[in-house]
Amino acid sequence: MGLVLHDVTLGLTGRRATVRICGGRVDAIEPVSRPTGPGEVVDGRGGTLLPGLVDAHAHLLQWAAARRRVPLGAATSAAHAAAILAEAAPPGTDLVRGAHFHAALWPDRPHKTVLDRVLPDRPAALFSNDLHALWLNSAALRLLRREHPTGVFVEDECMALTAALPAPPPEVADRWVLAATDAAAARGVTAITDYEYADTVADWTRRAALRAPSTRIRCVIARFALDLAVERGHRTGDVLPEGGGLLGVGPLKLFLDGSLNTRTAHCHDPYPGGDYRGEALFAADELLALTRRAAAHGLTPALHAIGDAANALALDTFAALGTGGRIEHAQLLAPRDVARFAALGVTAGVQPAHAPDDRDVADTHWPGRTARAFPYAALLAAGTRLEFGSDAPVAPLDPWDAIASAVTRRDDDRAPWHPEQSLSLADALAASTGGRTDVRVGDPADLVLTARPLPGLPPDELRDLPITATVLNGALTHLSR
Repeated sequence: MGLVLHDVTLGLTGRRATVRICGGRVDAIEPVSRPTGPGEVVDGRGGTLLPGLVDAHAHLLQWAAARRRVPLGAATSAAHAAAILAEAAPPGTDLVRGAHFHAALWPDRPHKTVLDRVLPDRPAALFSNDLHALWLNSAALRLLRREHPTGVFVEDECMALTAALPAPPPEVADRWVLAATDAAAARGVTAITDYEYADTVADWTRRAALRAPSTRIRCVIARFALDLAVERGHRTGDVLPEGGGLLGVGPLKLFLDGSLNTRTAHCHDPYPGGDYRGEALFAADELLALTRRAAAHGLTPALHAIGDAANALALDTFAALGTGGRIEHAQLLAPRDVARFAALGVTAGVQPAHAPDDRDVADTHWPGRTARAFPYAALLAAGTRLEFGSDAPVAPLDPWDAIASAVTRRDDDRAPWHPEQSLSLADALAASTGGRTDVRVGDPADLVLTARPLPGLPPDELRDLPITATVLNGALTHLSR
């Protein structure tokens, strides 16, 4: 029957039109008139029609689970976080889970005894906002049959113990994750690259058998699954036969360092107070051998690099490899490395919401270097392809949060942080749509319709912009009535 999007504003052009969709594609763009003919009609009332929004880096199972954890983002100390957790913990004896704590600026340190004082008998697991630290109490350590002096684990130990924690049955977790794609569609998202540390292909094949997700899913290959992906013959960009064309193969994810908030990002210069420069998780020769094997089998490397030393290693690896690829996060760059992204054909997968979130931590732990932190304008000016993501649950799975942060370089009442690195709205939208900047006849009908026209909209109103409709492959996945 088709779909008619009546009286919409096409992108940032200001042009009003009626758009007809048929067979999963944009069939016609016509002057605004009373819609006639078959098909459901959505009245856009002048709202802006854009290509569908893409979250190029999210952890969907963790995002789905985090929506059900006790939020700890407002905690100002370890003791405060423990008090919030104890007050909000649901009744029962199951594992109590908290999320989004920021310990980098706390006056005290997370420790199992802090949690033991408020939850002596119930296991408790708290996840840092950047997912690179896991804080357990003594009961949780006993549950995992572990002994540890502090109960705080970072990097590889954090990832391993997170995977070992009790999990809901797969059918329950699958429903949570599918519901998370519904929530993403309600914010205009039509595609998500899932960086979950799991066999994402198997997981999404199972979920798609329950029902179709509300977005396209690109399944990232974790390091432990490289051999399995090669055995299956999967290549980055392949569309999987399962899932009705909505599932595809993403890149191979490799961690080169840790994170800023845990002070494990690998940097050229030491962190204040000593000679510690963060964690280098790969030797150069080992990284090159692994990425060569991946590239030989059609798997694009996506290298997690936050500190400037980690980014330099990632770029050196792509230079030796002779192929393009991705660097995820690219939060701190040496000046000499900015131009190398475009020269080497490396995409920067960045998360603009992290810049205002981490400004105080960066000012504290990267003093004198923040002019080259989250350097989106510099990367774009050098010709780099930017792709925005959320890194959910580190930030909400909401592209408008990323767009607003990239344009304004703030998320509170303070002055913008390094506004010289802000982007125009047009550039931020391009980085949020996979590079598609307008709607044309013949395009895939993955679209988002905002409730307000974007031209002339104050930048501070972007973050909470209401969405009228989201269209995936020509069908509505969200409609606000």
